[in-house]
Amino acid sequence: MPAMTGSRYFAEALQAYGVTHFFFVPTILTPALAEMEGKPITRVMAHSEKAAAYMADGYARLSHRPGLCGAQTIGAANLAAGLRDPFLACSPVIALTGGRSPEHKYRHVYQEIDDFALFTPLCKWNVIVDSPRRLPDLLRQAFRSATTGCPQPVHLEIAGNFGQAVEAEDELDVRFEPQFGQYPAFRPLADSRHVEQAARLLHECQRPILVAGGGVTASSAQSELVALAEKLQIPVATSLNAKGAIAENHPLSVGVVGSYSRRCANQAVAEADLVFYVGSRTGSQVTNSWKVPPLQAARVIQLDIEGQELGRNYPNEVSLCGDAKAVLRQLLEVVPRKPGDSPWCQRVVDLVNEWRRFVAPLRNSDAIPIRPERICKEIEAILPENAVLVSDTGHAGIWTGTHIELRSPKQSYLRAAGSLGWGVPAAIGAKCAAPDRPVICFTGDGGFYYHFAELETALRYGIKIVVVINNNRSLNQETEIFAEAYGGKQTAGFEMWQFRDVNLAEVARAMGCWSERIETPGEIRPALERALAADQPAVLDVVSDLGILAPPPWEG
Repeated sequence: MPAMTGSRYFAEALQAYGVTHFFFVPTILTPALAEMEGKPITRVMAHSEKAAAYMADGYARLSHRPGLCGAQTIGAANLAAGLRDPFLACSPVIALTGGRSPEHKYRHVYQEIDDFALFTPLCKWNVIVDSPRRLPDLLRQAFRSATTGCPQPVHLEIAGNFGQAVEAEDELDVRFEPQFGQYPAFRPLADSRHVEQAARLLHECQRPILVAGGGVTASSAQSELVALAEKLQIPVATSLNAKGAIAENHPLSVGVVGSYSRRCANQAVAEADLVFYVGSRTGSQVTNSWKVPPLQAARVIQLDIEGQELGRNYPNEVSLCGDAKAVLRQLLEVVPRKPGDSPWCQRVVDLVNEWRRFVAPLRNSDAIPIRPERICKEIEAILPENAVLVSDTGHAGIWTGTHIELRSPKQSYLRAAGSLGWGVPAAIGAKCAAPDRPVICFTGDGGFYYHFAELETALRYGIKIVVVINNNRSLNQETEIFAEAYGGKQTAGFEMWQFRDVNLAEVARAMGCWSERIETPGEIRPALERALAADQPAVLDVVSDLGILAPPPWEG
């Protein structure tokens, strides 16, 4: 085995695995960063550890490669907090932090706290690297863990406040496994008997529906999903993680189901006599807390790459354990084609058309302040064919998931799995993964305030994103919560979920971004066109109506 420093090994490994970006806050593995000079690896220095993790997450979800991020010991807890979203969204982020050295433990070393345990609930694998000799096998295992089975974050704590333990020279095993530099690394097939059982049920039932989850996106199984739906004439609903897996103007598409949903999607799933969950964990959001479909009455087929997820929340008629793309291909080989124009398909089309008629006045509204539905309609109209739409959580997820249709298989949708403020840094990471694709981030002013300093990061590295802010100067999703708690009688002189009216376009302009403030609906589309054509990061500060709340989900 050749002698080399752990720093050089780390740089060589990242190149071998196809990693193109490393997102970090100084100081972590600095000699390794220096070893990356001349290699095709961009080192992106962020303003906060959480933002670095979110950038790695956005990069991983769009590139289908692990996203790498790092921070020194004092920032480790912040980096751990940033792993919550990729953990929930099943995204393969590899986090590296400094950690305590054996000779310094229990001696009150400056800035030192044992952060290792913080990563355990947020990672699939959590290990300590305390010498250069252990770096090769543990880093290889990190890539294997992140990309096999259900992709999720892993963490390597490297001894030393900024990882000095791997700087020394040793005889290191330089064998790499580039197969694990992308996901899914393996595509396991389901048992053929179970596939035949599922095919029989899908053919025999009268009102089946497919619910696509994040496993479809992770597996790149969109075309197989649509092919199965068309062959069997089965309507398709999606989770937010799978939004766009079927073109949302397709006659079999019913939209996003669950808590952040279209009414027509919830109605269709509730009326189905068989629900086929493809790459979905059947958690509370996609089922609206297990009300859609009703927990006791539902007949379910479930396909997931993790066997322990099968039947976790709904007893399954058939469980299919395998990769979504591979198993859908198995099904396509054995299911007979069904004729179109069934009463069930027509019923679903009617539900979708009824919903469209209901929301049309809201989407076309000329009201001032602007309605969020109108903002979404204008984004949808201008969205480039190969665009990446990145959405923050909360109302941003509801508005985009419900009202911005993705109509091209070349378009992508990335959403926050729960962390407000994720949108802007995740959009930066996504743009790093796909520099030739337009990336549009939709967030509220509450989400924007979290990490708007990262606009400077985007400017510094020439990362051109477009940020659309639904600026209602509030966290108005909290309106009803505070109203109930205070009995509608807050006494502080302002509602506790409201902000001052700040011109965020001026803030962005002062930072060096292209920006505009928009106050009337007719300004939105031309401003979006100018933002997409700008040669620097762009921010559109859209003044919207504070009083407009997203509608509650339909639940029967």
